[in-house]
Amino acid sequence: MKYFEDFRVGDKIVTRGRTITETDIVNFAALSGDWHPLHTNIEYAKRTQFGERIAHGMLVLTLASGLISPEHLLHMAFIAFYGMDEVRFTAPTRIGDTIHVELEVMDKQDKDEHSGVISFRESTKNQKGENVALSMIKLLIARH
Repeated sequence: MKYFEDFRVGDKIVTRGRTITETDIVNFAALSGDWHPLHTNIEYAKRTQFGERIAHGMLVLTLASGLISPEHLLHMAFIAFYGMDEVRFTAPTRIGDTIHVELEVMDKQDKDEHSGVISFRESTKNQKGENVALSMIKLLIARH
């Protein structure tokens, strides 16, 4: 188990990959109610600067969170998701793209005698190594 004290600024974590499917996009649209034609209408999307349907930005963030959760949070003394700042979508995520997440510890802040907040630079990248989403995520982590 990795506790707050065990993290160092500069530590890095790289997740496994996951391929974005048409089913992901349709299911996310149904769940969120976001049926914007850029994501769900082939003919509309052909006429955009992207030339095809792309994944919702929030879908990409949600999938990125899922890539972090099972393999990495279970090995941390993770208490709670504390927040997210500076979110940017820097490139489209297309059907068939495989994304993974790279995290880097940027800062540690004491919260109280039981926990601290760790700020990670989160870079979601496609199979070409291009950043598709960037953010700063903050996790509340227990102390020893």
